[in-house]
Amino acid sequence: MASVPTRIEGPVAVIGDVHGQTSQLREIIAQLARLPDIHKRWIVFIGDLVDRGPDPAGTVQLYCDLVKQHEKVTWLCGNHELAMAGTLGLIDAPDYIDFRGRWTHHYNSHTTFESYGVEHKDVEGLKAALPEEHIRLLSDLPWGIEHRDYLFVHAGLDRNIPFETQIRILRERDYSLSHPPWLYSKEFILTGPPTDCPVPVVIGHVPVPKVQFGNDTIAIDTTGGVGGALSCVLLPENIVLQSSFSGTAPVEAPVKKRFWW
Repeated sequence: MASVPTRIEGPVAVIGDVHGQTSQLREIIAQLARLPDIHKRWIVFIGDLVDRGPDPAGTVQLYCDLVKQHEKVTWLCGNHELAMAGTLGLIDAPDYIDFRGRWTHHYNSHTTFESYGVEHKDVEGLKAALPEEHIRLLSDLPWGIEHRDYLFVHAGLDRNIPFETQIRILRERDYSLSHPPWLYSKEFILTGPPTDCPVPVVIGHVPVPKVQFGNDTIAIDTTGGVGGALSCVLLPENIVLQSSFSGTAPVEAPVKKRFWW
């Protein structure tokens, strides 16, 4: 069983890849707190809370603090969380996957180490520095969050594999896969989900200039952890909140919605 809820219902606020941008996340949360229906609304993090930005530890702790105040919160595994968990030995991954080399050399993970007060690449020191709650979460994050009207997956779905096959794999989380495409692929944003997918797929992972609606996909990573405003999308309203300005921007988005579980 995953460390966070994996099946949700009702209105949603889905937040793009935070990547340690804690101050921007605080702005988004402040905007959400002013919504009249926030007590009914799920808050979904699309993954990649860690690395790149200045304060990954603060971002993870802010998530933990938010859970204590608002019970409808959940967190989707991104490729950066998977690499971090694999490096720290928090998941049952085989030895042939070099998570440690990947994460410490190619993922801008130095900000994660620094935010926990540990020298970069001191893996054992980092594991010792992580609070128990952070370890519990990172060791068991889901690959998919299911909603009657949406599916949340960090990178999306493969257009060439039947939907039922992919949803089964997402639920099972096969850690023997070196690069599970649902967390890593940069092509899914272009191709869209398979034709038998019954709902729009909400994704992060690939930075986009603005939130994109279309091709049965909602793409919400507008910073990549390196610049731009952090975005949050209110569903089903298709309203975009951003961290760098006050107010909201409604978007027309004719997307299909059908019950599927």
